[in-house]
Amino acid sequence: MNRSDANGGRNTVDNAQLALLLEVSGTPKPGNVDRHRDLDGLRFEHFLAGTVGARRGLQQAADGEAVGAAFEQTIAGMATQRGGNTQFGCLLLLVPLIKAAASGSLTPTGVRSVVESTTVDDAVDFYRAFEHVDVAVDDPPLEADDLDVRRGSDAADTLRRRSLTLYDIMSLSADPDDRIGDGNAREWISGFERTFRAADALLADEGPVGDRTARVFVDLLAERPDTLVATSHGEAAAREVSERAAAVGGDLAAAEELAEAFVEDGYNPGTTADITAAALFVALERGLDV
Repeated sequence: MNRSDANGGRNTVDNAQLALLLEVSGTPKPGNVDRHRDLDGLRFEHFLAGTVGARRGLQQAADGEAVGAAFEQTIAGMATQRGGNTQFGCLLLLVPLIKAAASGSLTPTGVRSVVESTTVDDAVDFYRAFEHVDVAVDDPPLEADDLDVRRGSDAADTLRRRSLTLYDIMSLSADPDDRIGDGNAREWISGFERTFRAADALLADEGPVGDRTARVFVDLLAERPDTLVATSHGEAAAREVSERAAAVGGDLAAAEELAEAFVEDGYNPGTTADITAAALFVALERGLDV
């Protein structure tokens, strides 16, 4: 059952939805949709609708449903709006965090227990989620072509034959060779290290939550190259984007200028937004006042 928190009686699912709404409302978040900026074919309203559509799956996670099944349901619901993929990565992080929170264990150890307990069925449901929406992913190595997530349900036999759990899949994606790797997968296998650290920063900061969100986003982007930027534009561009974010620091006026430049250049640091949303959820569960 959902646990009501001290902030106006919101429960865990309410906080997950609020985290998604606060993430997209935080302004400026250089390169991403926010309340002042839309991208081609992807608008602020699509994120609002995606958040509403995801609730059923978020509720399933809070009620103890398996991670994979709950995640697929969030994506099926999110995808009912016309913008396409709005929050795939956010939801991949939120579902295990919600399960940990609902059991009173919203800690790195608690969420690590959730993800390490995932099964082959969870992996199959994760792959099935890719049939609901287009997700930008790198091509897998030739030897792992049968594990390409874009195969969707067609990968089920391979997953079962190799007994690969969802945690196993994340481990394979986190640090492939010497490439940047999947930032969300890295969160899964690290005990959501960056998520909890960013949540602490949100709680320690002052002022409107939208401003705090923007500062945390820029700090996260400066700290590590963004997976989506690397996938779309190459690793050199992703590293340059992080360097430009580092030069901004906590100056939101400078971040506003950078936001315009990134939109013009087509840089969309979506993985950084995912971790920002996850951090907002943890901060809300820990008493972030809204």
